[in-house]
Amino acid sequence: MILTILQIHAVTTLFMGLIFIVACIWLFWPQKGGLALLTKFSSNNKRALLEDALKFIFDCEYNKNNCDVNGIAGRLNIAMDAAGQLIDRLTSLELVVLNNQTVSLTNEGRSYALRIVRTHRILERYMADETSIAPADWHTEACRIEHLVSEEEAEKIAEKMGNPVFDPHGDPIPTPEGFLPKANGINLSSMKKGEMGRITHLEDEPKSIYEQLMVLGLYPGMQVYVSDVNDKKITFSADGEECHLTPLFAGYITIEKIENEAIQSQKHELLSSLKIGEYAEVIGISPNCRGQQRRRLMDFGIIPGSSITAVMRSASGDPVGYRVMGTTIGIRKQHAEQVFINRKN
Repeated sequence: MILTILQIHAVTTLFMGLIFIVACIWLFWPQKGGLALLTKFSSNNKRALLEDALKFIFDCEYNKNNCDVNGIAGRLNIAMDAAGQLIDRLTSLELVVLNNQTVSLTNEGRSYALRIVRTHRILERYMADETSIAPADWHTEACRIEHLVSEEEAEKIAEKMGNPVFDPHGDPIPTPEGFLPKANGINLSSMKKGEMGRITHLEDEPKSIYEQLMVLGLYPGMQVYVSDVNDKKITFSADGEECHLTPLFAGYITIEKIENEAIQSQKHELLSSLKIGEYAEVIGISPNCRGQQRRRLMDFGIIPGSSITAVMRSASGDPVGYRVMGTTIGIRKQHAEQVFINRKN
């Protein structure tokens, strides 16, 4: 009995020793071991922080705003000491210069920042056009993976999409050579009653405000006409739809003013407005409907000029069955609201 206990103890000790040896081998294994992975993770985090700082400084310069350590700490959500150390690191790499508390990019720093901006905006455009990721999440997802995508991989993605020149928010995508047009336009909050223009950009940060702009169905390219302005709200029509925004929210919309152009007062009818038995001609799909959902609607035959009829309603009322190109398809209300129609008698 005593011998058996001793044998069990010996086997247990041997087993634990083997586990310890295997753990040590995994921990210190070159390139793929635990320490190597932790070092790589730490290195990636430091690089991501550095690149985020460069992007923020570039954004300040592009919009003609001063950038200091306080601004960097707030934007990156880090302590002032950490922000100071980050600036010291960027300075030692000759990517920024510090002059009277103002942080500025060097030529090398600007080139580096433009590469990150290009990758970020290419990724946002890819998510908008090629995936079903929600619009409110394009920016967040692009921020999450932009530091992991190489310059070569970003160029392959851009080439696959036909080398787009704008991201889905209306921001220009820097060229591979680093050229970026100067910022232009004015904020919607600066417009006066009776003025009109076209949306060129929707700011995607903070996410909470961007989501509110998306709820209104706003997107780059929409024509707007300001009908009333006061201290509390701005009233405007966007492609015929009346909208109200506080000056704060309106400040996140960039407008290119339009002179001597007819006002678009006609409001598009939506597919969701068709009653059972009514039919219409498809005018188009809202530019705000992108990616897989847009392709799905087009695959169903919902393209400009096609005839479509509401033929049946589900027991819950959603989805509704529509007859198009000889086939009945079910479309939910939220998607039918993205299809513009011309009702037929």
